[in-house]
Amino acid sequence: MPPDPRLDDLLVPATTVLLTVECQQGVVGPDAALPELARAARACGALANVARLVAGAHASGVQVIHAVAERRPDGRGANRNARLFRAAERLPVQQHPGTAAVRVAPPIEVTDEDLVVRRLHGLSPIQGTDVDALLRNLGCRTLVVAGVSANVAVPNAVFDAVNRGYSAVVPSDAIAGVPSDYTPAMIRHTLAWVATVATTDEVLACFARQDASVRPA
Repeated sequence: MPPDPRLDDLLVPATTVLLTVECQQGVVGPDAALPELARAARACGALANVARLVAGAHASGVQVIHAVAERRPDGRGANRNARLFRAAERLPVQQHPGTAAVRVAPPIEVTDEDLVVRRLHGLSPIQGTDVDALLRNLGCRTLVVAGVSANVAVPNAVFDAVNRGYSAVVPSDAIAGVPSDYTPAMIRHTLAWVATVATTDEVLACFARQDASVRPA
C-alpha cells in the first residue's frame, strides 16, 4: 500500500508523539520471556527500525514515550481473565518492576526528555494508563506506534488512539508479531483501515523535512 500523501501534514513535530510498545529486554531482548517474538522482532529488523525512529524523533524534536508492561512478583492487580495472562504467570522470565526485564532494550536509546509509562494490567499501553493524559498535555494530534506485538498490544494501541481522536501512523517495518507472516496480514487487513501505514524511512524522511522547514535560514 502506498504511503498516505498527507504524511507531511500528519507528522508535524510539535504535535506528533512516537510511542514504543513493550520494547523491553524481557520481551525483545536476548533472554526474553517469549523468544519466538524476540527473534521475530530482531530478524525482520523491527527492533532496529524502532531504534532508528527513536533517534530520528530525538533529532527532530518529536516527543518519545516508551510503554512498558510490568507484573508485580505477587501478581497483585494483574489480569487473569485471558489465556495470555495465565500463561505469563508461568514464563521463566518475569517482567517484575525494577528488574532488567523491564528496561528498554538496546539498541533503543532513552534520553532524559523521553517519558516512560509502566502498566501493571491489561493489554493496551493506552487504556487505563497515563499515556492519554500525557498526549493531551503534550498537544499531540498524531501518534506513531511502533514495537510489539502485532498480535495484541500494537493493534490495541492503534485502536485506542483512534477512539480517543488521535491520528495514528504505523511504520510497517517497525512492528513485529508471531508468526512472522501474521504481521503484514494484520497491517494490510486491519491496521490500514484505521491508521496511515508508512515505512520507517518514510517517517524519518518526513521528520527530517519538517525539522528543516522550521530551522532559520
